[in-house]
Amino acid sequence: MAAPVDLELKKAFTELQAKVIDTQQKVKLADIQIEQLNRTKKHAHLTDTEIMTLVDETNMYEGVGRMFILQSKEVIHNQLLEKQKIAEEKIKELEKKYPWVRMNNNNKNHDKRSGLDDGGLD
Repeated sequence: MAAPVDLELKKAFTELQAKVIDTQQKVKLADIQIEQLNRTKKHAHLTDTEIMTLVDETNMYEGVGRMFILQSKEVIHNQLLEKQKIAEEKIKELEKKYPWVRMNNNNKNHDKRSGLDDGGLD
C-alpha cells in the first residue's frame, strides 16, 4: 500500500519541480527584458541629450537598415522621446507581471520544501 503513495508523491514532486523551473526561467527572462529596456531607454536619453546641444537647423542622418535618411533635428528628437516612452511603458508592464511571477515562484518553493519537511519523500 505504501508503494502507490510513494509513487504519487514522487510524481507530484516531479511536477512541482518542473513548475518551479519554469517559473524561475520566467523570472530570469523578465529580469533580462527589463535590463535590456533600461539600456535602450538610457541610450535614447543620452543620444537625445547630445542632439539637443546642436543648433536647431541641424540636419542629421537616421540609420534605417543598411541606409541612412536625412532628417531634421526635431524629427530625430521626437523619435528618441517616443523610443524612451515605449521602453518605459514596457518596463512598467513587465514590473506588473514580475511580482506575480516572483510570488508564484516563492509559493512553489515553499510547497516543495514543506513536502520534504513533512517526510513526504524518503
